[in-house]
Amino acid sequence: MTPNDWFAPARETELRAWAAGLPQGLDLASLHIAAADASPRRYWRASSAQGSFIVMDAPPAHNDLRPFLDVQARLLQAGLRAPHCLAQDLTRGFLLLTDLGQETYLRTLQTADATHCDTLMRAAVSSLVQMQAQGAAQGLPAYDEALIRRELQLFPDWCVQREFGQQWDAAQTRAWDGVCAALVPVFAAQPQVLVHRDYMQRNLMLPLVSGQPGVLDFQDAVCGPAGYDIASLLRDAFHSWEEEQELDWAVRYWEQARKAGVVWDGDFGECWRAIEWTALQRHLKVLGIFCRLKHRDGKTHYAEDLPRFLAYATKTALRYRELKPLVPLLEALRPGLTSDGFTLR
Repeated sequence: MTPNDWFAPARETELRAWAAGLPQGLDLASLHIAAADASPRRYWRASSAQGSFIVMDAPPAHNDLRPFLDVQARLLQAGLRAPHCLAQDLTRGFLLLTDLGQETYLRTLQTADATHCDTLMRAAVSSLVQMQAQGAAQGLPAYDEALIRRELQLFPDWCVQREFGQQWDAAQTRAWDGVCAALVPVFAAQPQVLVHRDYMQRNLMLPLVSGQPGVLDFQDAVCGPAGYDIASLLRDAFHSWEEEQELDWAVRYWEQARKAGVVWDGDFGECWRAIEWTALQRHLKVLGIFCRLKHRDGKTHYAEDLPRFLAYATKTALRYRELKPLVPLLEALRPGLTSDGFTLR
């Protein structure tokens, strides 16, 4: 599958016909691709006398827009900066959205100085706490054991077997099963909140408005562990920080969350352990997803960040006794990962 296989040849013509009938008076000559993501969706930007707008193109054979609209309403009700929906055609898979801008956190953080990075990340932490404290999680899908294990299985299926061509023996499989058994209960033991599931720098938008970043790509939200989104923010898919800086922002998150009523039991050390273990599950999942994007969907560039996630996973697995059986499995994929050191960049 290639990125264009999700979109029928006449899809753009259909989209333009729909956009032409909108009351916003879009200038169709200005319509151009604004972004495409890892899923069968793409986003078009168009201007009018009223400003700039985004048209979401989500082919109904591959997308259900109802979860997007549901979570969008929850975020707006919680006071977050999410796009508003101005028009919709759920049958054909089109939405007209307000435009939150063209500058992502990721692009800015990669070149900003330390002071500016700190300002932006603190704003992201504050918005996250607001989402957890005020965002309604009731009725969202549960981040339950079945989902956790399905996500974990992406690692052996797509990373170990498909990308690296390895097949585990019985001892390696037992080691993997033990790590999964250790990770699963960590999710339920945390405060259960609205979880964005991809709260990372590429899905946060500038400029800050009233101190808040714009929040995108939230349609897969679930009710689950409070540590998941802060882990996604601090240990990002495309940009990494020194651990001292991670800890500084994590402490700020923990203090603000407790004040806002997101009740974490125990001290910060216990919170940090939960964040790291939750992050490890995400990193193993992402290793599988990025390999699947490469081999199934033809999006080979995602594999460029596999070393970052192998490093994240190894760093965490080395730190905790229950997770150390994972280290040889990772070493087998990238020999020298622990003995020669590893980099997050």
